[in-house]
Amino acid sequence: MNFGQAIEALKAGKKVARAGWNGKGMWVVLMPSLQLPPHSTQKPGPKVNDRTAKHIGVDTPLDSQPYIAMWTAAKQWQPGWLASQADMLAEDWEVVE
Repeated sequence: MNFGQAIEALKAGKKVARAGWNGKGMWVVLMPSLQLPPHSTQKPGPKVNDRTAKHIGVDTPLDSQPYIAMWTAAKQWQPGWLASQADMLAEDWEVVE
């Protein structure tokens, strides 16, 4: 499939990869937006973690916008993946099950 179809698959919650990528087991996924209450909240449940609160403040809620992340061949999470021109023009995109 082409890059436009790969983007549509990402929007549908699928993982996608290029058959031509050299690294095995690599794929990208669209991470949806995320809103969390501030680190200082006393309410039970998810909230901003220490690592993020260090930068945005303990009383600031998190408003994270959607982004594309890659699972790399080194089995590392890489947020903020950007497609190269070769990726955008490629016709070898596929859904990863």
